[in-house]
Parts: sequence; structure tokens; C-alpha cells
Amino acid sequence: MAPVQDDPDAAVERFHATSGRVTGWLTVVLALVVVVAGVAYRDDGFPLWVAGGALLVGVLAWAAMLRPALWVAGDHLVMRNLVETVHIRLAAIEEMAVRQVLAVRADDRRWVSTVVGRTWRKAIVSRHGSKDDEGPTDGMPYADFVEQRLYALVDDARTAAGVRAGSKEQLALPDAVRRERAWLPIGLIAGAVVVLLVSFFL
Repeated sequence: MAPVQDDPDAAVERFHATSGRVTGWLTVVLALVVVVAGVAYRDDGFPLWVAGGALLVGVLAWAAMLRPALWVAGDHLVMRNLVETVHIRLAAIEEMAVRQVLAVRADDRRWVSTVVGRTWRKAIVSRHGSKDDEGPTDGMPYADFVEQRLYALVDDARTAAGVRAGSKEQLALPDAVRRERAWLPIGLIAGAVVVLLVSFFL
């Protein structure tokens, strides 16, 4: 898909999650059932703190398992995590690897996305491997595809910027990382905590 020139934050390539979605949805649905039961059977002695706890668990499951996303927008890798969204300039990425999570080093810090990852066993095996110069191929495991695709995008971005990995020129690139707080999950988590605390006194 061709990049959208008018909007540097337009998603041009998204990567789907490799795990956690089913568990996340099951947890959210179960939490919702408990909350509804708590409200419906309050007069029958259903403990409100149980419903409050379920609400908090459901919100945390949504924020930690369902909200995270990973995509490339313009010349940035975008990681939407629990309570923030991180925009990392592709040319500024110093190191990158997909283990149990995607780990990226840029701006002298390590950034992590839980969207793409390998099982513990496959992550150990992959440590002994190396970057595949042939790039993504049909039929390869999805985590491998994402890793190789990101390698290719980072290499192209470095070439366009005229920098090498770990060079002084790369470290001097402006606006290497931009962080945005995600106020919706922060507000929902804070609200759920308040509801839980209040429920102990009702």
C-alpha cells in the first residue's frame, strides 16, 4: 500500500497481534457478566466489591490485551501500548528484534510492543539466528515476517536519511521518538479503581 503523503500519521501498514486477543476478549466478556450480575443481584446479597473487582479486571484486560497495536505510519513505527502511543522514527532505530515481544532500541532507550512475539521456545531458538537478507517470504511464520518486514523498512529509512546503525549521525537525528499519553485507558483504569474502592463501603 502506498503511503499517504498528506498525513504522515496515516496508517500505511498494520501488523496484527500474534497472541492474547482470544484471552483478552474472554476476560472482558467474563468481567462484564460478573458486573451485570452484581448490579442485577445487588439486593440479593451479591458482593459489590466482586463486581467492582471484575470491572477493574475487564478494563485492564482491554487496555493490556486488546488495545495494543503496531503499525507503520509515514516514516515512523507506531506502538500503541497500555497507556501511551510511541512514534519511533524508522531511521533512528538502532537495534530491533522479535523475541517474546518486539523490542526496539532508539533514542538510547528500549521500547517494547506486546503485539508481535514468539513463544518462549521459538524466542530462544531465534536468538541463534540472524537477519535474513532475503526479506519476507511466503509461508514463513508471521512473527518472522514482521521482523523481516521491519528490518527492510528500517534499512530503507536509514538509506534515505544517509545514516548507519549506531553512527553519530543516526544518534543526532531529530525527533527520534515522540510519546503520547492515552488518556482514555488512563481514565478508565482510574475510574475502575475508584469504583472498586467505593464498593467496599456500600
